[in-house]
Amino acid sequence: MTFEDLGLEPSTLKAVAESGYTEPTPIQAKAIPIALMGRDVMGIAQTGTGKTASFTLPMIDILSSGRSKARMPRALILCPTRELAAQAADNFTNYSKYSDLSMALIIGGTSFTDQEKALDRTCDVLIATPGRLLDLFERGKILLNDVKYFVIDEADRMLDMGFIPDVERIAKLVPQLRQTLFFSATMDKQIRRLSEAFLMNPKEVAVDAPATTATTITQALIKTTDSDKRDALRKLLRAENIENGFVFCNRKKDVDILYKSLTKHGFKAVALHGDMAQSKRMEMLAAFKTGNAGLLICSDVAARGLDVAAVPFVVNFDVPNNAEDYVHRIGRTGRAGMQGKAFTLSVPADSKMLVAIEKLIGGPIPPIGTKPAPQPPTAVESVAEEQKSEPAKVASETEVATKETPAKQETQKAPAEAQKPTAVEKSTKKAEPSVKQDTPKPVAEEERAKPAAEEERPKSAAKGERPKRQRRDRGRHDPDVGVMDHGEDVLAFGAHTPSFLKAEPYVIEPAEQKIS
Repeated sequence: MTFEDLGLEPSTLKAVAESGYTEPTPIQAKAIPIALMGRDVMGIAQTGTGKTASFTLPMIDILSSGRSKARMPRALILCPTRELAAQAADNFTNYSKYSDLSMALIIGGTSFTDQEKALDRTCDVLIATPGRLLDLFERGKILLNDVKYFVIDEADRMLDMGFIPDVERIAKLVPQLRQTLFFSATMDKQIRRLSEAFLMNPKEVAVDAPATTATTITQALIKTTDSDKRDALRKLLRAENIENGFVFCNRKKDVDILYKSLTKHGFKAVALHGDMAQSKRMEMLAAFKTGNAGLLICSDVAARGLDVAAVPFVVNFDVPNNAEDYVHRIGRTGRAGMQGKAFTLSVPADSKMLVAIEKLIGGPIPPIGTKPAPQPPTAVESVAEEQKSEPAKVASETEVATKETPAKQETQKAPAEAQKPTAVEKSTKKAEPSVKQDTPKPVAEEERAKPAAEEERPKSAAKGERPKRQRRDRGRHDPDVGVMDHGEDVLAFGAHTPSFLKAEPYVIEPAEQKIS
């Protein structure tokens, strides 16, 4: 099938031919004839299959007859991101070069004044993001009463980014009698519910199962760790000679960090994420498209709408949190029937997300650069290993015993030497009397400190200070004889102990004696 078979006008066919296209893609072949009949279309196709031309080409033919008024466009195309809106604007400019239709691009991050001037002139087609369109509408700079051709592109992305309330409000601002084209890469229950709210008796066209990858893309999984991730990326870029491709990160700050790292190591790269100013985003994208920079380090803002020709590689530096985003990311390569490769770097923490992705695409991602898992030894191999290790085990035990023997000998020798009497001890033993004398028992530290305390007491009294109370021993009890000796003083009496307390020691009867 050719584009001539779709029923397009000669001027449109000429522009398409000059753009380098000869045969329509499956989604174009199914959607364009239905759109030319004036029916609502619900198109389901993965990214990179030519959905933009599916609604742009019939729109040019439908709007070619008639004139638009200032600030009252006749066609409205809503896109979720600025890049996707700019891509749609470029396609419209290329395909409408032989028609008299005018177009205005309304996106955030650019001057309001320039956009208001574009709306003041006649505008047949308005391509916009939802937020900026509502801003201009609330300022009274645009009217949507004359919209006859309404396109909602990448509806599933609109849902993910939280734009559906804005889209529903815009749908109420345009006339109910209109032709609506609703395109999405996936079709779940929420998207189907939205399509029923926006469309009237639509014709559903689908070319692939929801969220399937293109057959022109070769996928590969590289397992690594967080600490080795950047090094693994650099080795991959050099090994595969990747000089032109997308490198996707999950977070915006990771885009900046990776961009600085690759630039430091000599790679020609540019960065792109949603926090950058629109002028900077356009500058980076232009450098990538013209070949001044080979690698585009980006977030998911670039996962859709970037129709850059002949990009052979896509690298997922981070495994996407949403399984469907994996399909959109790798869809940046292998477009228009060309071959492409998609590599994904995975760390152990990504296991759950990998399971979700493989479940969605219907098969595993082939791993590369990984060592095979060790197989458990058989029973025969285990016995052989034990027999081999037995001599080594005996040798090691003998070695340990040999090492421990000197230490043990030293340990045994030390007590024996300690028991031998020294010369001083021998002389002392000779001087000892034959009759055994009672040696005084050790005195407590408190009693040894007693004389010093008594010597200091007069000095303290002379100064007029209150003497410190010293703890006295109430007496020492000899369990063998049952005698309590109070010593010289008794607590609380000091030096004035009554004579009846220290005249004679009193005897405590043994505990075994029974009192009659």
